[in-house]
Amino acid sequence: MKIIGVGMNYALHKEELKDESITTDPIIFMKPESALLKEGKPFFIPDFATDFQYETELVVRINRLGKNIATRFASRYYEEITVGLDLTARDLQRKFRAEGLPWELSKGFDGSAVIGDFISLNQYKDIQSLHFSLKQGNDVLQKGYTGDMLFSVDEIIAYVSRFMTLKIGDLIFTGTPQGVGSIEVGQELEGYIEDKKVLHLPVR
Repeated sequence: MKIIGVGMNYALHKEELKDESITTDPIIFMKPESALLKEGKPFFIPDFATDFQYETELVVRINRLGKNIATRFASRYYEEITVGLDLTARDLQRKFRAEGLPWELSKGFDGSAVIGDFISLNQYKDIQSLHFSLKQGNDVLQKGYTGDMLFSVDEIIAYVSRFMTLKIGDLIFTGTPQGVGSIEVGQELEGYIEDKKVLHLPVR
């Protein structure tokens, strides 16, 4: 099972990270299977960094084997979605980037790929017209709209499948909008698609 991430897929998120690069293709990175955290299990903040941040994203789960998938057929390769958190050790990421080094360790640590419960896409008309959000109690920490993606879900699937075979159960984190922030011990984070709660993450 692969966990595939997409970086800088929302223009305003690029701005908040002061990234001025021109994106012509999706920016793809990977997380190991050991990064997966699900079923409401808590995330314990590690000691190897000082600034762990949430990035709230729409996640799709691949439901059939595919290679070199055309964009127009990509919607056949998923039928369930959820909210995920791409947890990032931001201080490590900044350090690695400044040194021109790969930054997998800032994204791929244990528990860094949080997913909620998957729900069927059948209840929604269009995957590119969904609102999703992250809340702490009554406070909205981050919110996004899939119509603001620089690359659509289908374009991401088509692009990735040029390079690697997509298999049943593979997860694609489709990118985060603006509004990322630091996680703190004691938080009880909740992720929503429209008004449906699909994710709960205790932070310890």
